[in-house]
Parts: sequence; C-alpha cells; structure tokens
Amino acid sequence: MLIDRFRQYIRENDLLGPSDRVLLAVSGGVDSMTMLSLFARSEWPAGVAHCNFQLRGEEGEEDTQLVEAEAKRYNLPCYSKNFDTLGEMERTGESVQMAARRLRYDWFSELCNEHGYTAIAIAHQADDSVETFFINLFRGTGLRGLTGINPVNGRVIRPMLFTTRHEISDYALANNIAYREDSSNRSTKYLRNKIRLGLIPRLREINPRFTEQMRRNVDRLTQTQGFIDTAIGQIRSQVEHKEGSTTIIEAGLIDPAYPADFVIYELLSSGFGFKGDVIDGITATLEKQSSGRRFYSRDHVAWIDRGRILIEPIGQQDSCEIGIPKNAQRIYAGNSVYFFQRLDIDEIESLSVPENIALLDADRLTWPLSLRRWREGDRFTPLGMTGSKKISDYLTDIKVSMPEKGRQFVLINGPETDGSGEIVWLAGRRLDDGFKITPQTENVLKITKEII
Repeated sequence: MLIDRFRQYIRENDLLGPSDRVLLAVSGGVDSMTMLSLFARSEWPAGVAHCNFQLRGEEGEEDTQLVEAEAKRYNLPCYSKNFDTLGEMERTGESVQMAARRLRYDWFSELCNEHGYTAIAIAHQADDSVETFFINLFRGTGLRGLTGINPVNGRVIRPMLFTTRHEISDYALANNIAYREDSSNRSTKYLRNKIRLGLIPRLREINPRFTEQMRRNVDRLTQTQGFIDTAIGQIRSQVEHKEGSTTIIEAGLIDPAYPADFVIYELLSSGFGFKGDVIDGITATLEKQSSGRRFYSRDHVAWIDRGRILIEPIGQQDSCEIGIPKNAQRIYAGNSVYFFQRLDIDEIESLSVPENIALLDADRLTWPLSLRRWREGDRFTPLGMTGSKKISDYLTDIKVSMPEKGRQFVLINGPETDGSGEIVWLAGRRLDDGFKITPQTENVLKITKEII
C-alpha cells in the first residue's frame, strides 16, 4: 500500500526522526493533498502551510478554501498567506517563478522558527524528478544537474519521490481525496509542461516503464556524482589553497591522468557557484594563457594569473565590468544571470514587458556591449522622458534601498574604455529612451535578467 511505502521511504532515507515536527507545503493539487492525507495517517506531528500568490484570481481563492477545510478535517494547524507576487517582481526584477519560490521558502522558514517545526515537506514526486532531469539537460548542465531532485536539502524534505503521478492519482481516487487542478499545468508556455505533456508521453509509447527506468538511471547518476564528489575533494586538497581572502587553484598541479576541464568545472561549480558558460570561458582563458578578464558567479569573481585561477568573494564595491560579445547567450554578473535573444520585429507580440526584460533596437547597438555597476555621475534618459537624469537620483526616486543600489548594474553601448559609453539599460529597472523599439525597428535584442 502507498501508506506503507511512504513510511518506509521516510525511514530508509532518514528524512524524519521520531521527535521531528513537519510543516507540509500544500498547494491544493493532487500531489500535496495526497501527501497531507499520508501524513495525517502517520506518526509525525504536522502543520499545513498554504501560499496564495494572487496570480490566478478566483482559482487561487478556491485553492485556499480547500486546503484550509482539509487541514481542519484532519485536525491539523493551518497557516495561509497571500503574497503580492507581481509587486515583488517589479521591486526585484525577478521572474514570477523566482519571486514565488523565494517568498514561499522565506515564509516557511519563519513558520518553522515560530512554531518549532524541524522539517518542511514538499510534494515533489518521481515524475517531477524525471522532468527536472530533462529541463537541466536541455539548458546545459554537468552530471550534478542530471541527478534529479534530492530527497533532502537542509530541512526541506521530499517524502513523495518514491511514487509516481499516476500512483498518486489512483490513491486519491480510491480514498476520495479532494484536490484542485491548476489550469496553468495544461499550458505549454513553460518548459516543464512541454516536457510533461509533449516529450514524456512519447517516450512512454516507446517504453511503458519509462518513469521506473529513468528513476533507476537517476539513482545511478546520483551514486556516480557522490563518487566524483569524494574524488574532487581529494584533488581540491592537493591543488587549492588560500592566501587571505583569495582562493588559489593551481591548475598546473592537476594530475594529467584526470581530464583537467572536468576537474576545473567541478572545483568551480560545487565550491563557488560558477555556471557552465562562465567556466568554459575560464578554461579557454587558461588554455590561451591570457589574463585580464574577470568571470563572475553570484558571490565570487575569478581571474587567471600565470596558470592559476584566483577567486575572491564579490565585494560591495567590486567594479564588475564585463564585456559582452555579439554571440553571447548568457552572462553572469553579481547575483543575476542575463539571457540574450535576437529576434525579428515580427516576433514581438507586445512592447509591454516586465522591468526585468529589455527590448532593444539591435541596430542601435555597438558590439561588444559592456555590463558594469553604476557609478556616481552616470546619467540616462528613462524610457518615455525627454531629458536625462542621474541614475543616483532615479534610484532614490523609486525608493531603492542602499544594499540594492550597491548591486545595481548598467548596460553600456559598446566597449567602455574611458567611461563615456552610453547607458542602454538600467538593468532590471528602466530602458534608456534612445534604444527603444520604434516603427523603424527591424531587429530586436531581447535581454532577460533573472536573479539567481
């Protein structure tokens, strides 16, 4: 029975101990409502947390009503909260998924601290893990990104990974579990839904046991990554050391028997958060024995010096000047990633886009572009205005906090060598009016900023 497998999975993977109290993240969908039912029949004390991101109008309100009613029926404490998700997106420049994720996990942590919960249970199941495998595969990843969803991440646990969406639906039907279907799950606007609704059904036509086989594959990949982590730890102790706040990787000391590019990828990604495209740039610079360029992850900056990779935490005042070549697809700067997409004007459906997206007249641009932190004295002409304005004044006018000001970037037209380049975009906030799309525009550069 599903309840027996549920308890066994929790115990075998040490997800919960006898003294743990668990906060259940319940959306109202079949996965989380089934998880709620299973915990209500198990021995661990639980509470229910439900988020309404106010993106789906009446549907969201009905989800809240259902979750609260079911928690009351099981005699479990229930905490509900409405979030101004769109307002948060405007404030931070995050995508809707990023903003919603941060809001809910911050609130879950608050509830745990306030009410003494020791774990947060999320209802991801085996099909979600398989979908994550393909999402990461299509976006580009190392082996770590192909290990699916981990059952434990800090105090977040995923006790439903042992079962499939089909098994959960059968259980819900057999046990009269009420749930609601999110209409957005049927939209192919999102990559996960394209994989779920388009790719995976075709793969199941080829192999009806596809999900079970993929689960075994992911388990083997996870074991392989664990073996690699152990080996990389030993290599790290041999080639990496610190001098003050600077971490130095002596690339020349990597044993020639090991693939150097792979070892460097593992050292930089797992230790310092660098991503694939950036690491490719670091290894290419290392091979050319050139220097001067800086490479950024969310929290660190790296550069090459005489065959060594030097890494430091990003300081608040780090200049962080990055050249952007014409063929760039993804650039990391500060705590954000910038995606670049070239479009014909006919592909633009609307000029009304969130502030984290810039639609630029590509023919006005001079390559390579530059991305850097703003400086005192920087000016631009905010979209829709005729006169220029100091960036410092603009940020003050829109009530940007001091820490956020320190993280603010500007996009510069052309390579900036003397500080005189035109500002194209106050990144994530406002486009310069001189680079907007006009009736004469033929080619468009779309830039999307996402906080990581």
